[in-house]
Amino acid sequence: QVQLVESGGALVQPGGSLRLSCVASGFTFSSWSMSWYRQAPGKERELVAAISGTGSSTNYADSVKGRFTISRDNAKNTVYLQMSSLKAEDTAVYYCNVRRGMSYWGQGTQVTVSS
Repeated sequence: QVQLVESGGALVQPGGSLRLSCVASGFTFSSWSMSWYRQAPGKERELVAAISGTGSSTNYADSVKGRFTISRDNAKNTVYLQMSSLKAEDTAVYYCNVRRGMSYWGQGTQVTVSS
């Protein structure tokens, strides 16, 4: 069965950096696009970034362009989200996602940006 396990969330000061990881299992990882979403308290879940199966194509929400970078290591079945210049409004639970007929989600990892 498909499993997605996120890690790397933490409390970080504004302007700081953080790298999230998501380890996938249960499917042929390199064949599928992967995405990161986030959900802040009281808000809907939103797409942050996505990456194609080969890693050759990426796209980002306007709010994170130039600050976040999505990447993947197909040998390790892992997708990453490098976050820099973090702002208070980046505070959210971050989720890894893959869509294979249906949508699969990890348990999420909390990112809190606060001084």
